[in-house]
Amino acid sequence: MENQVTQLVAAGEVTVMPGEPAMPPPPGWVRLKLARAGICGTDMHYFRHFGNAGFPLRNPVTLGHEASAHVVDPNGSDLASGALVALNPIIACHQCDACRRGHENLCTAKRFPGSALTYPHVDGFFRSVIDFPAECCIPVSSPVAAEHLSFAEPLACSLHAATLGEVGEGSRVLVLGCGPMGLLSVIAAASRGATVHCSDLRSEAVERGCEIGASQGFVIGEGEPPADSAYDCVIEASGSIVALNQGFQSVRRQGRVVVLSNLQAGSTAPELQRIMLKEISLIGSFQFNREFREAVEVIARGQFDFGKLIARVFALSEIEQAFELAFSGTAVGKIQLADG
Repeated sequence: MENQVTQLVAAGEVTVMPGEPAMPPPPGWVRLKLARAGICGTDMHYFRHFGNAGFPLRNPVTLGHEASAHVVDPNGSDLASGALVALNPIIACHQCDACRRGHENLCTAKRFPGSALTYPHVDGFFRSVIDFPAECCIPVSSPVAAEHLSFAEPLACSLHAATLGEVGEGSRVLVLGCGPMGLLSVIAAASRGATVHCSDLRSEAVERGCEIGASQGFVIGEGEPPADSAYDCVIEASGSIVALNQGFQSVRRQGRVVVLSNLQAGSTAPELQRIMLKEISLIGSFQFNREFREAVEVIARGQFDFGKLIARVFALSEIEQAFELAFSGTAVGKIQLADG
């Protein structure tokens, strides 16, 4: 079985090399063949800075935490050989206080692939052959395209934001930013029965948001979201303080603003006084918990066309070109990698 491995060796430098002959997977783990993997914003931070959010990598690592794969060796698990699975990248300890409270995303001993927060680092999914815990491999109950199933991880993140924002049937939701996470947040809120609006600087991104579930979109500079009390929940997915301030303005009194993006300080000051004046709940959203299985179910239902969220597919051997496109800012949707 061909085995290509990509490895980030320094900022802006990825090597592609043959994988070493592998030992059998350890007990409780299975061997998988990559089907599709998605490039995330955190992967981009690691590629550019050899670190993320102030945490540097200590040694070269394989990136990637969004993937679908086929089971090659079930290794005694209940998974069938050849089965298509979504990979939940959170390897939780199930013992700490956070895990016992059902918050595996906040596990104090969590292992997460392609992350500086885990040391020794766990290699991620941008490789042909993957060994991973069987409990983290979620099969689908109906035929699903592998390229669609690879959205399970980021969709789970968006569903978690919707959970924290108490999004449900009849909720009015504004999603700020129509990058991949914003588009998935549109789907997440719509799947919960909400009325969803979206905004972005790019008209084509707003159009895509309306194609997949938003009933109205706003191109910033051409038309702004309503300024006051229009939404029960605002999901900030752009990474912009300017957008966050728009959320403070647009959310209703005692509404919820959920920060899904990795906000960065800039020249614009956040209008924090609005939190007090409107009794806004400002909530951070990190990864996901039980929403991963919900994400797989949403994808399997076929209600939403995840193909509209794929900007382009590259082979593993073309990973540097894939990152170049990601950094260009011209792609609308997710850039994916396939084995080859």
